[in-house]
Amino acid sequence: MGDSAPEIELFDHAGGNRVRLDWLTAKATAALPDCLRSVGSEEPMLPQLDKVEISLVDDETIARVHGDFLNDPTATDVITFHHGEVLISVDTAEREGPGHGNPVEEEVLLYLIHGLLHLNGHTDLDEPEREKMHEVQNAIHRNALTEH
Repeated sequence: MGDSAPEIELFDHAGGNRVRLDWLTAKATAALPDCLRSVGSEEPMLPQLDKVEISLVDDETIARVHGDFLNDPTATDVITFHHGEVLISVDTAEREGPGHGNPVEEEVLLYLIHGLLHLNGHTDLDEPEREKMHEVQNAIHRNALTEH
């Protein structure tokens, strides 16, 4: 890893300062080595990237992108592009987080880890890959939350 780990850049386009970018950057950086170690069944792009750009957006924005690129104009939690761009809906994190026992920041971190795992070859389109990806992301999420 070392030199091959991409830089993580975060941008808050969601408004409302609902997520502390410094906290999220630190937790994402802590999770990155675990994400790089967990290679999925598809070709991993993550080690080849110089940087991963994470954009926090609202439901309206992610629904538009979801419609434009995946023919599904509904809001979703995270969209990952192979070139290293990840969009995360903070609105969805606020809505879904309590059901997972997560405050909004921790739910956003979960989505961020999910996006990084997609970039490292994981897929969640079919079982048993979906179950494996969720097990891995939950373990990485727990580890990142306990790191200081």
